[in-house]
Amino acid sequence: MRQNTTGLLLVVSGPAGVGKGTIDTELMKRNPRIKMSVSATTRAPRPGETDGVHYFFKTPEEFEQMIRDDAFLEYMHVFGMNYYGTPKAYVCEQLQAGNHVILEIDVQGARKVKETFPNAVRIFIAPPSMETLKARLIGRGTETPEQIEKRTRTAFTEMRDMPACDYIIVNDDLETAVNQLEAIVRAEQCSVAHNHEIINEFLGGMEQC
Repeated sequence: MRQNTTGLLLVVSGPAGVGKGTIDTELMKRNPRIKMSVSATTRAPRPGETDGVHYFFKTPEEFEQMIRDDAFLEYMHVFGMNYYGTPKAYVCEQLQAGNHVILEIDVQGARKVKETFPNAVRIFIAPPSMETLKARLIGRGTETPEQIEKRTRTAFTEMRDMPACDYIIVNDDLETAVNQLEAIVRAEQCSVAHNHEIINEFLGGMEQC
């Protein structure tokens, strides 16, 4: 008898600039069974982007048909221009193959995924402080002061979602944060919620004795 070998859906959210992408990338380097979810979008490919690797590129008609077919874990229409969504088929294919899938997404999308996929593991990446988060945003040097202020205000709103998550990781030190995320994966593989087959096998056997 073996423990559940089906993969985990890891829904990682948190404010912009908190380091979600860096943590996820380092975790995938350590474990080839951990994959990043590939989103679908109606925007045009950028130079160097490959269909099925960076995104699944769809026409608006194809995307809207997928919506009608209930083919997304979640989706959004950004500024009334382009669609973005998480295809169920890709995620389920990877999970059934025994791979863990990271879905790096905003808190609104994370709520939708949890509703559609209750076994998803929600992980919130938090900064050590709001001052540190703001300093990191400034340090990126990619946004104007006005944009940074907007992101900081948005971060306060997003932090309210922490109680709805299963785990919180404070990204003060990258190595520690990656180790904590790795520990969550190991713990969830042993959780009751992900091992109903073992429970049923044992209890079913007892009832037959």
